[in-house]
Amino acid sequence: MERLRKQDAEEGVTPRQMTDEQKSAIAEVRSLYDSRIAEQDVLQQSAMKSAAGADSAALDEVGRQFRRERERLASERDAKVEKIRRGEPQ
Repeated sequence: MERLRKQDAEEGVTPRQMTDEQKSAIAEVRSLYDSRIAEQDVLQQSAMKSAAGADSAALDEVGRQFRRERERLASERDAKVEKIRRGEPQ
């Protein structure tokens, strides 16, 4: 870790401390999106159970849809966290 700090200092990168406000906003965003992702997992399990008698192509499609939704939510979460870190308004 020290080596990375030294390398950053040599390259002129200055560390920026986050404010308590930013930290709490990031925690709130992560909590919100983690709960949405957990909700998607529950919905997927329910959909898989109800489609248990369906063919494998239908099950694969259900899995793909839920993976896309989870990836979208994770991407949104990461973008919002990055905006908060940069100090941009939400």
